[in-house]
Amino acid sequence: MYELASDSWGTEEIDAIKQVVESGRFTMGEKVSEFEAAFARKFNCQHCLMVSSGSMANLVSVAALFYKSNKPLQRGDEVIVPAISWATSFTPLQQYGLKLKFVDIDLNTLNIDVSKLEEALTPKTRMVMAVSILGNPAELEKLRKFCNKHDLILFEDNCESMGASINDQYTGTFGDIGTFSTFFSHHISTMEGGLIITDNEELYHLMRSIRAHGWSRDVPEGSLIYDKSDDDFFEAYRFILPGYNARPLEMSGAIGLKQLEKLDSLIETRRKNAELFVELFDNDQRFIIQKENGKSSWFSFTVILSSEVKTDRRDCLEHLRKENIQFRIITGGCFPRHDVIKYFDYEIVDNLDNANIAHDRGFFVGNHPRDIEKELRFFHSVVDRVVK
Repeated sequence: MYELASDSWGTEEIDAIKQVVESGRFTMGEKVSEFEAAFARKFNCQHCLMVSSGSMANLVSVAALFYKSNKPLQRGDEVIVPAISWATSFTPLQQYGLKLKFVDIDLNTLNIDVSKLEEALTPKTRMVMAVSILGNPAELEKLRKFCNKHDLILFEDNCESMGASINDQYTGTFGDIGTFSTFFSHHISTMEGGLIITDNEELYHLMRSIRAHGWSRDVPEGSLIYDKSDDDFFEAYRFILPGYNARPLEMSGAIGLKQLEKLDSLIETRRKNAELFVELFDNDQRFIIQKENGKSSWFSFTVILSSEVKTDRRDCLEHLRKENIQFRIITGGCFPRHDVIKYFDYEIVDNLDNANIAHDRGFFVGNHPRDIEKELRFFHSVVDRVVK
């Protein structure tokens, strides 16, 4: 079977779990703090916060932007977003009353079409959400320049693209905030988990409070986000912000330390698999595959049936199913086509022609942190036979 995902654990991760269990400390503690510090060093940022998932990383980050002291986000503000991403790139924006401006994608990279940014811009625009889809860096330098020009927040949802880079700068570090996921199928796995990075100390302190109920206990001494009283009894359970319980488990931090040591080698293997995938599918007019921008960390391998192909995608997928080749929609497909969109305040900029093509004619198969030459060659032989 050619599966969508596989684990990257060894005995090191199992031993790390055992050590946490033996310690008796299960909620976040020393190992989570160590992982946060190691992650910040790896991605050359000032602050890192671990949370319970990549989705919670987005939610906690968006929440913090509403409570910062200088020009906080407000309900009704507009955010420019790509038409294709995962649901929880968008839902925190909806939950905080922001209006989404959906912009089409580039069909080759599957990332936001930056030529549409000016058209999406209005006096109410306050933020751009940059998503690097399936390991492939968005045009982050152009997005950063656009946000600087118009005094906008650049929010990077990098949950699918850990370890990708542009000109030796990691994705996730171009924005004012960058979020990551360490879910099972992602580049490193802590079972469930997410991380937020920023160089903004105020946002970091706000997120520390929001992560843990909104209380002051986890905010560092001397923080400017609140004035500490001398009543220790009250201070132990003093709530200063509307918060959540987004704390990770201590074992997730311990696993993360081991996984982070392997990140470079895991991505090197994924990139080697990608070389074969590109060799097999590139320059074949029947297929559109993801064109690498910068240095992708190749989460997966996307295939879009070109307009000249007469084979119905359903027929192609049925053959893959029969051959035990797993597949799925590209990330979350074109998001405005999902039922949930009725709950959103949104506007579509121009037509989402490319996002709809990817939604209707595309799919992806898995990449893995191991050699999958056999699986890729078999996959190619199946689609080559079916797609005429």
